[in-house]
Amino acid sequence: QVLLRESGGGLVQAGGSVRLSCAASGRTFASYSMAWFRQAPGKEREFVAGIIWNGRSTYYADSVKGRFTISRANNNSTVSLQMNSLKPEDTAVYYCAARRGLPVSTTSYEYWGQGTQVTVSS
Repeated sequence: QVLLRESGGGLVQAGGSVRLSCAASGRTFASYSMAWFRQAPGKEREFVAGIIWNGRSTYYADSVKGRFTISRANNNSTVSLQMNSLKPEDTAVYYCAARRGLPVSTTSYEYWGQGTQVTVSS
């Protein structure tokens, strides 16, 4: 069992930055690929970024490439999402998720956090 808890969301102006963190419980964090998803009101949950178990490969949605950076620290069981040059369309609830195997852009993840709201004002 892996419990995930996100933090770091809030209100930010367009062009600003926010850093999200996800803390994981359990001793097997390093066995899992991690990802960030987001869901805006009335829209489906969408993949934002993913990172494999050792951090050596990362994956991004086209909409965030060059602006967002995913990273992980297996020694303290955390995964982070640094979000720069934020746009109003980045407004959503952001979720971290964990799965065994490679990160995928579908919602086929075993564990999910409760989400944290990010609101970008224009």
